[in-house]
Amino acid sequence: MNTRTARHIGHRGHPLLIVMLLLTAALVPAGLCAQAQGSDAKTILKAMSDYVSSQKTIELTFDSDIEIITPQVEKIQFASSGELLLRRPDKLRAHRVGGYADVLLVFDGKTASILGKSLNGYVQFDAPGTVDQLIEALRAGHGVALPGADLLVSNAYDVLVAGVQEAKHIGRGVIDGVECEHVAFRNFDTDWQLWVEVGAKPVPRKLVITSKTVNSAPQYTLRVTSWKTGVEPAADAFAFVPPAGAQKIKPEALIDLDELPQEAPTGGTR
Repeated sequence: MNTRTARHIGHRGHPLLIVMLLLTAALVPAGLCAQAQGSDAKTILKAMSDYVSSQKTIELTFDSDIEIITPQVEKIQFASSGELLLRRPDKLRAHRVGGYADVLLVFDGKTASILGKSLNGYVQFDAPGTVDQLIEALRAGHGVALPGADLLVSNAYDVLVAGVQEAKHIGRGVIDGVECEHVAFRNFDTDWQLWVEVGAKPVPRKLVITSKTVNSAPQYTLRVTSWKTGVEPAADAFAFVPPAGAQKIKPEALIDLDELPQEAPTGGTR
């Protein structure tokens, strides 16, 4: 925010905002540029990736927000929450609930089953292999983005640094009361930030991805609200049983299980 803009805001009758801006500026570390070392950022990212990939079982809960830009150039955010259970190398159960979708994914190493509870329909397809291979198949073959999944794959560091043009260690921040290292990376078409828990267990606590190729730069945000490792899943945790009355639908119907409504919201009334 430059001086000219601050004067303009003040002229419009927002002196409190100017005070807030001045306080914010005073809180920014004077040595921020000196702290923003790319080698430090990649070291933190590597430690996080090595720790996560070394965990045989992971159980977590999360909140996520995704933004869209409407034809009226209005930024709208959609929120959802979920839970995930991973057992390497080939077992996964994930459940996400939002305002437009209630989706369960179950993978037993051979078959992937995706239930849209709001549709009372499910998709099944053969996917023999690992969780890493399933994620790739969902992206490449079914158009499912899974933007936060890269944090959990076995070669997370290699995947995350691919295409990175610039890396910064911003400093430290606090996410849900947990002190974290704050790192930032720039790719050709995205900027992304990661907050990693400080200490012997460098857990990813928050991820923000900003799209630079879309007008108004919409963001995707993922917050890990709880994290457990070493859990012993129930015997039937990765078994899929369709609910009574559920219909098997074609894989193309996966688009209807998205966390966004198929029709973008339009303008309202004043």
